[in-house]
Amino acid sequence: MAYYVVLSTLTDEGRKTIKENPKRILEVNKELEKVGIKVREQYAVLGPYDFVNIVEAPDNETVMKMSVELGARGSVHLLTLAAVPITEFIKKIK
Repeated sequence: MAYYVVLSTLTDEGRKTIKENPKRILEVNKELEKVGIKVREQYAVLGPYDFVNIVEAPDNETVMKMSVELGARGSVHLLTLAAVPITEFIKKIK
């Protein structure tokens, strides 16, 4: 399994949805689990992004599918970064 940092920004439609149903965020997390993506950490943040998520997925293709599926809804814009745990990074650069 690989780790990814997902930075997301809500659209106007997404903000309306979250205002009306804040638990929608957790519902999306459950949808992601069904396609093999586990949300490890999730934070609401201030600044240019609304949320920072650390997710675990089997491969890049699964994450690309997530990005297309969520983006097609029109409620969020995503920026996804592949991430390597620091202990693994240190092992690989030795």
